Amino acid sequence: MARKKITVIGAGNVGATVAHRLVDKELGDVVLVDIIEGLPQGKALDLAESTPVLGCDVRVVGSNGYRETADSDIIVITAGVPRKPGMSRSDLLTINTDIVRGATQEAVKYSPNAILIVVSNPLDAMAYVAYKVSGFPRERVFGMAGILDTARMRYFIAEELGVSVEDVFAFVLGSHGDEMVPLVRYSSVAGIPLADLLPKEKIEAIVKRTREGGAEIVSLLKAGSAYYAPSAAVVEMVEAVLKDKKKIRPCSVYLDGEYGIKGVFLGVPVKLGASGVEQILEIGLTLEERAALHRSAEAVRALIESIQL
Repeated sequence: MARKKITVIGAGNVGATVAHRLVDKELGDVVLVDIIEGLPQGKALDLAESTPVLGCDVRVVGSNGYRETADSDIIVITAGVPRKPGMSRSDLLTINTDIVRGATQEAVKYSPNAILIVVSNPLDAMAYVAYKVSGFPRERVFGMAGILDTARMRYFIAEELGVSVEDVFAFVLGSHGDEMVPLVRYSSVAGIPLADLLPKEKIEAIVKRTREGGAEIVSLLKAGSAYYAPSAAVVEMVEAVLKDKKKIRPCSVYLDGEYGIKGVFLGVPVKLGASGVEQILEIGLTLEERAALHRSAEAVRALIESIQL
C-alpha cells in the first residue's frame, strides 16, 4: 500500500512542529514548503536524519515551490505572519489573506483531491479564504481551533482538580478568538458534570483563561506564539482523516444553515474520517449558548466581509 503524503505549508514554529509530530507518528511522507530559501530544506533534512533513530520509514523533503507536493492526501496551511505590536487585526487579515490565497491556489493545482486543514490566523476567516479559493466541497476544507481551545480548557480543569487530563472532557465551540464559546454544560470529569465538582467562580475563571489561552502564551514568550499544543491538535485531525477514525471533534467548518447560521466558518462538533468532515453534529443548546454562538458567527462574518477575494 502506498504511503500517504502530507504537505505542510509554512516552515515556522507551527509548521515545523507539525512536520516533526507527523514523522514521529509515521503517518506518511511529509513535504515542508516555505518561501524562505533553505529553511524548509534544512528542517526537512534534520527531520529526515532523525528517522533512523526513531525507526520511522517516511520520506521528508523541503521545498520553496509546490511541484514536490503533487498528489498530497492532506495539505496543512500554517503560513502567515503572526500579529505584531501595533498591528491591527485587519492588518493581519489583509496580509494573511494574500498568503493563504496564494498557498491554496498553488497547492490545489498539484493536489486537486486533497483535504485542506487551515491553521493560519485569523483562523475562521482564513479557512473561508481557502474554501473559496480552492473551490473544494466544504467537507474537504476545515480549520483547526476547537481541538486546541478544548485542550487548553481540559488542561486548566485537570490542573484545578488535580486529576488526569485523560479523565477530563470539555467542549469549546464558536470562533477562534475572544468570542469562542466554552460549553460548561457539556464539560465533565470521568462523566461527572463539571458544575458538580467546581464552584461557579472557579469555572468562570477557567472559561476566561481558555478564551485568553493564546494571548497568555504570546505575552510570556514576548515574541511569537504557541506551537506545541496547536501542532498536536493539527496532527490529531490528520490522523483522524488518514486512519478514518470517525472522531468527533470541534473544528471550524463552513455552515450552511446548521445552528441557524449560514455562510461562515465556525467551530462546531464534526465527525472526522477518510473523506474529511463526514458529519456536522447539531447538539442541543440553551438560548444563552445559542446566542453566544451566533455572536461568535457575527464576529467572523464581520471579518470575512472585509476580505477582498
